[in-house]
Amino acid sequence: MTLDRYLVRQFLPIFFVAAFMFVFLISLIDLFANLWRFLNYEVPFKEILRVYYYYLPKSLSFAQPISLLFATAYTLGDLYARNELTSIFSSGIPFWRFSSSLVLVGILASVFSFYFEDKVVIPTLKIKNDLSRTYLRQETRGNNSDIVIKAREGKLIYSVDYYDDNAISLNGLSIIEKDEAGNFLALIRAPSASWTGEYWSLSNALIYTWEDTLLRVRPLGQTDSYRESPDTFRRSSYDVESLPVREAGLLVADLKAAGLPFIGVLADYYHRFSYSAVSMVVIILSISMGGRFKKNILLMSLLASLLVAVVFYVMEMITMMMARLGYIPPIVGAWFPVGTFILVGILLLQNAKT
Repeated sequence: MTLDRYLVRQFLPIFFVAAFMFVFLISLIDLFANLWRFLNYEVPFKEILRVYYYYLPKSLSFAQPISLLFATAYTLGDLYARNELTSIFSSGIPFWRFSSSLVLVGILASVFSFYFEDKVVIPTLKIKNDLSRTYLRQETRGNNSDIVIKAREGKLIYSVDYYDDNAISLNGLSIIEKDEAGNFLALIRAPSASWTGEYWSLSNALIYTWEDTLLRVRPLGQTDSYRESPDTFRRSSYDVESLPVREAGLLVADLKAAGLPFIGVLADYYHRFSYSAVSMVVIILSISMGGRFKKNILLMSLLASLLVAVVFYVMEMITMMMARLGYIPPIVGAWFPVGTFILVGILLLQNAKT
């Protein structure tokens, strides 16, 4: 227990310094990427600082795994360079037992990362993006055309020529109704429909039904039967990163029910969970690297941390891209890099000095 407290006390100051350094670096990279746009629209310096104040939580979310990796590798390397690890090993304490407190830190960091992302990062990132769009005069449009969607488990099929997001109206609307067995019940056609806040109000609608083997047509009076949300018809550009995890899960369910593409969104949903586990993964990986550097510990730990982080994020980018395109299952795309690096960490830990 005394050694556990000692190790954590050695680790925490280095972690906080590394986190500050990486947060500053990530914010600076994003600032430089957009600085010319802010200058072009003459955005005041105070407002630029305000934008990046709300970007700090997202920067911390990005920086936390790298900081944990660097702090762990540096702490253990520094203990080894001062011959403290040698003394500990000589006393008969296994390396895995000595470093178990850092594994606990990684588990707690993963739990913190999940809730921090859900409760803090997402709201502040939305404010940052909204401010950026306002200052840079970027408009987001939800208009869509040539839409075909399924609703109510396939009992309704909507075909829309054009959805106007400003007026919240549908133009060139056709609705096919089916029964439980999938048999045709009716076809409703209307030149337009407007959203009342609760349902779609159809204008000059006609309904076609089979009666006595003949296709009959008659005017359809006012009805409040069609209550699919306007979000269903908006441009299909869903960003799971901007939604809390509960709403992201509901989005996946809604897309499935509407018959819309959902594979990419499902992959991003799984990634919300796998990304939280990265903090634990990097701790395991960096423990296996601890004690391998005898000279230039600060420089070598930093370089090793950056190299491992780059390899991990490149692998994650490739697997997530393949998952979004449907080449591999979404859950594999999200969790494969995590599982791979856990395995690599365990294999390196077996060969670590003890």
